[in-house]
Amino acid sequence: MIYGILFEKIQDIDFEEGYYYAHIPSLGLTTHGLGIEGARNAAKDLIYLWISEKKANCEII
Repeated sequence: MIYGILFEKIQDIDFEEGYYYAHIPSLGLTTHGLGIEGARNAAKDLIYLWISEKKANCEII
């Protein structure tokens, strides 16, 4: 499966400079990471965990 990821630079004062949100619209998920590569890796991990949880509960992906 292929999931699109939308990256958005975080402008919030609670985050240090250089952090990005990684939105996965088709799954309704969002995570974040340092730089685009960090956000991409966090998104990949989140997608993997989401799919694993769905499979463990015999839910449709």
